[in-house]
Amino acid sequence: NCRYLPEVSDPSIDSTTEPHYSVYGYTGTDVTAAQATANYATYGVLYNWPAVMTEGICPSGWHIPSDGEFTELTDFLGGEGVAGGKMKDNIQWNGTNSSGWSGLPGGYRYSGGFNLDGFDGDWWSASESGSDSWTRDLDYGNDNVNRYSNDRNYGFSARCVRD
Repeated sequence: NCRYLPEVSDPSIDSTTEPHYSVYGYTGTDVTAAQATANYATYGVLYNWPAVMTEGICPSGWHIPSDGEFTELTDFLGGEGVAGGKMKDNIQWNGTNSSGWSGLPGGYRYSGGFNLDGFDGDWWSASESGSDSWTRDLDYGNDNVNRYSNDRNYGFSARCVRD
């Protein structure tokens, strides 16, 4: 999961237009302190959608995948009903990681705080869905990859793929 962290936002404040960066469970605003947490080291950063779309989140030659690229991946891995087990890290939760994608259950941030660390992983795509944006979700209890259109204020993980 991406660990790009130029600043730390107050996790109780939502925005659908300004970039917000959070580390699961960290409620301060000091970048160095946030980077010193176990959740940063394990799960990376949680971003609202405007933060995912900022320049610099991915290294040169990489980009946030589109909804179509996520669909191509899940189709290649056998479809949404089985691809999740192949995409999940085999140490942090019950996946096989046979795809090498190493999805981590980093939970998410919402206006009420943080939720589902260790049980759920959500990743933004670069694709819009009306005033929302497309995401992919992996859950602890099954092998599904769930596709959702989510409000851009949520804090989800991000992954970069090669151009």
